[in-house]
Amino acid sequence: MGHGWEGVVLKLMRGKDFTFTVTGAEQVGENFRRVHLTDGGMLAQTGVHPTMWVRVWFPNAGRPHQRAYTLVDADPVAGTFALEFALHDGPASDWSRTARPGDTVDATLQGTGFSAPEPPPGRLFAVADPASLPALNSLLDAFPGVPATVWFETPDPADDALPLRADPACHEVRRIPRRDGGRHLVAEVTSALPALLAGDGDPYLWIACDTVTTRSLAGHARKELGLPKERVNALGYWRP
Repeated sequence: MGHGWEGVVLKLMRGKDFTFTVTGAEQVGENFRRVHLTDGGMLAQTGVHPTMWVRVWFPNAGRPHQRAYTLVDADPVAGTFALEFALHDGPASDWSRTARPGDTVDATLQGTGFSAPEPPPGRLFAVADPASLPALNSLLDAFPGVPATVWFETPDPADDALPLRADPACHEVRRIPRRDGGRHLVAEVTSALPALLAGDGDPYLWIACDTVTTRSLAGHARKELGLPKERVNALGYWRP
């Protein structure tokens, strides 16, 4: 399958192409699906880092359709990982629902990266939703034992069953129902952060929800709360 003009641009930006092969799939809750794959030699070339993602090309009525997905439980030695899909209408979700062992899908590695904060965070603050859940889990895995407060927006009550890798000993999870296009989440986070930040010498704020909400929260953290830009990592994961 050709990748159209987007594929050409990614090639010019030194994107590397790989072909993944499905080894299995499973339903994880009502609105989430996990697909297991082999990596086509990718991880041996690139290694693995927290929140690592790839652009995957899905069939869409004969035209290329790419979306970015975070690697889950990547194993460079075995050359395997999984992708997790928050299910809704669209080519990527449709593909995940029908993926069977032996199916293949093309992917391009371009644009991913993660720089661990220095000094290491004394406390993590994370804002996420089902679309960024795999990245959130990899972030929590990367800092075991570090206290964290997580605001997790849930568009559907069934999302409470999603596999959030929170450790009750050190992670506080605040589940926030999605209301008013994300404005309810913004209000909850901005009202709570000042008190939570007080007394934490090396906090680190990670924001990964819809683009509008992410932009609003990142701007508030930097302008209103005065957090240095290197202590705020913000990336919109979808457009409302």
